[in-house]
Amino acid sequence: MSPSLPQEKPYSYADLLGWDNNTRYELYDGVPVALASPSDTHQSISMALSVQLGSYLTGKKCSVYAAPFDVRPFEEEGDATEDVDTVLQPDLMVVCDKNKVDQRGVHGAPDLVIEILSPATARHDKLTKFDLYQRAGVREYWIVAPAARVVSVYTLEDGAYHAASVYGTGSSVPVGVLDDCVVDLSTVFPET
Repeated sequence: MSPSLPQEKPYSYADLLGWDNNTRYELYDGVPVALASPSDTHQSISMALSVQLGSYLTGKKCSVYAAPFDVRPFEEEGDATEDVDTVLQPDLMVVCDKNKVDQRGVHGAPDLVIEILSPATARHDKLTKFDLYQRAGVREYWIVAPAARVVSVYTLEDGAYHAASVYGTGSSVPVGVLDDCVVDLSTVFPET
């Protein structure tokens, strides 16, 4: 069953778990947003980033996860699904604390989140999710813009994201939350 909009109440993770599994949703402070299927470009970029991060993380304590994998960034120990009103599905994330990972996804803030923009998600990724990730304490947030072929990297300092470092095609992007890890954008944005 899908929610009837306009919404009559704030929704929770318990509601989301009971909805039609053919449609993916995120919850932003109790407000449901349906997610569209990603494009081939989006999938190619996601795979290229996953391969590089996964290769680096082999044998290390951190792991990379790809959507769909729920993140409940504000969930605290003992919260019931009815208490959780924010559930996100980042395109990619790195989690270094294995205690945050359970059978449904991640409770608490991932160390790194990567969102790949599409026309349908750009506003949410740049504004709503930016704010939610910042409030949750995600230490590093990447926004990948396929059309512009750039990656904007935000790092959390004193509870706030500061001006982005922007990297273009052919650049090497240092991953701040992973020692000595660098992502080669020439494989992410190959020459056409």
